[in-house]
Amino acid sequence: MTGCARGPLTVKSSVGDLVYLKGLIEAGKVKPVIDRRYPLSEVAEALSYYGERHSRGKVVINIGDGTEE
Repeated sequence: MTGCARGPLTVKSSVGDLVYLKGLIEAGKVKPVIDRRYPLSEVAEALSYYGERHSRGKVVINIGDGTEE
């Protein structure tokens, strides 16, 4: 996937890989970077923002009332 900043990524994972990744997450060594959060009512705006390639992290759509982290 050279030269492609975004797009589908196909990976073959094993149980061992997932257990290792789970350990890293639980240890706090893997942390997602969240650029922006949008309520469900603003999905079009979120997709537009993401499509313009301005985001520097994940663009999150809050389905609930937005109070959960």
